[in-house]
Amino acid sequence: MDENEKISEVGGETAGYLFEFKSDGVYLTVYPNDDNGILFELSDMRQILKDYGVADYDIELLARVVRTADGVPVRLADRFVSPVGAGAEERANVRVEEKAEEVDDRETMTFTVDVAKDRMTAKIRIERDAAKKPPTAEAILQALADRRITYGIDNDAINAGLEHGSEFIAAKGTAPQNGIDAKIERKFSLAEKGKPAVNKYDQVDYKNMNLFVLAKKGQVLAERIPHTQGIPGTNIFGDEIRPKPGKPKPVPAGKNTEIRDENLVVSLIEGQIVDNGTKISVDPKLTIDGDVGVGTGNIDFVGAVDIGGSVMQGFIVKATGDINIKGMVSGGVVHGYNVYIAGGVQGMNRGEVRAEEEVRAAFVENAKIEAGGNIFITDVALHSDLRAGKVLAVEGKRGLVTGGYLAAGEEIRAKTIGNTLFVATKLVVGVNPMLQRRYQETCKEYAELKKKLSQLTKALNTLGKIDVSKLPPERAAQISQMTRSQFPLAGKIERDEKLIRELEEQIAQMRIGRIRVADKMYPGTRIIINSVMKNIQSEEQHCTLTVEDDEIKSGAY
Repeated sequence: MDENEKISEVGGETAGYLFEFKSDGVYLTVYPNDDNGILFELSDMRQILKDYGVADYDIELLARVVRTADGVPVRLADRFVSPVGAGAEERANVRVEEKAEEVDDRETMTFTVDVAKDRMTAKIRIERDAAKKPPTAEAILQALADRRITYGIDNDAINAGLEHGSEFIAAKGTAPQNGIDAKIERKFSLAEKGKPAVNKYDQVDYKNMNLFVLAKKGQVLAERIPHTQGIPGTNIFGDEIRPKPGKPKPVPAGKNTEIRDENLVVSLIEGQIVDNGTKISVDPKLTIDGDVGVGTGNIDFVGAVDIGGSVMQGFIVKATGDINIKGMVSGGVVHGYNVYIAGGVQGMNRGEVRAEEEVRAAFVENAKIEAGGNIFITDVALHSDLRAGKVLAVEGKRGLVTGGYLAAGEEIRAKTIGNTLFVATKLVVGVNPMLQRRYQETCKEYAELKKKLSQLTKALNTLGKIDVSKLPPERAAQISQMTRSQFPLAGKIERDEKLIRELEEQIAQMRIGRIRVADKMYPGTRIIINSVMKNIQSEEQHCTLTVEDDEIKSGAY
């Protein structure tokens, strides 16, 4: 007999489906329906298979064939049992099995199908009753089909649940796998930057500060690992669940770098690596062998600067990168990203050092130093104005602070503060002085802009009474220009208002501040911590001052 001989068939193209029961198995063809009407239910298909004794088939495959409806025959099962009158007894040599079932007349236990809110699981709950027979797996599958549950049906779980339990998961969807955010892998480390070297005798060398991390031309500085889109999931109804894609991140290529292979940041020059968190740049370095003075003039450089000598009185050095001075700052002005001064600062009441991040110097006298981050003085600070956004430390062999004004956002620490002559020395912590200065500058600018806009508005109101058509062209153009200038001015005022509110919130939230004294603090010292003031009336030793319950208290160092 031909192994593909057709034994029986059910349905046809007009019915929308065709079951073919052949000698080598059961085939189903579902025809496309252009009218989009429902010609049959999945339960109809299952009933036909039941009539032919087909039990060993994939319910998910059946549902997929019905859903696809492409007119292509699909093999569902290997064996079937012809119903009575179908002529199967005439083909005894065909792979057809007659099945006999024991008759159980007991009433069947009731059960429910509970679908989770997220449509990811279907739970069967059976009301167990010893007087009733359990439902069959076929009944469970039919109940799932009636609920249009077609995906993730677990036949093993159904059989096990019917045998042992009253509740079990009969179908489970596949959860989507969300995408992974892009990330930047930096190929360099700034961890040791700015830390003094230690020699073989364990002595700290403050003149060797490990100030630079250099990049070579062609060096890979960072790599972006791209984000992924994720993998879709499927709920028990066969619906696709879209994953949450990962967040993209731009390649952090800054100055003097380029992007290669879409994801690599490569240095185009040799220079200092500058990483501000969002961009990685390479700054070329300017080296001056001697002093900054008459022979060089002022320095204003985009990059890093190395000065082999000193910055002399009246001269200015500005750089976007780090400034390393092997000599002194003697009445000069230095502005940089980080400023490192091996010989100290002799301000002569006119010298100024300002850094976006950190300042390190051996000593400072009659000078002004500001740093957005930290200030580290390794010997003494005399009669100077020092302001640090984070930590201000005067340490080393003497670690002496006498006179002047010291302010830090987080902490001031020194070995000795004041002296036996009770020289007035003021220390303020708990408010970032840079933040405070920016707030004051913004408030001043805001007031000036408001005044300017008010004057402009009054002038335009006066000019508005004049017939512009009778004015000379240049005068009419001037009025037109004045009118247009209102809008950028108003925009700037609005931005300043927003910035002032933000700065006020930041200042109000700053509540951390302490002063640490390793040795002695003398009378004549006035301290302010988080706006709480205290005048030191008697000598204090080895102490840490903080604010508790709106009062400055002294604790152990």
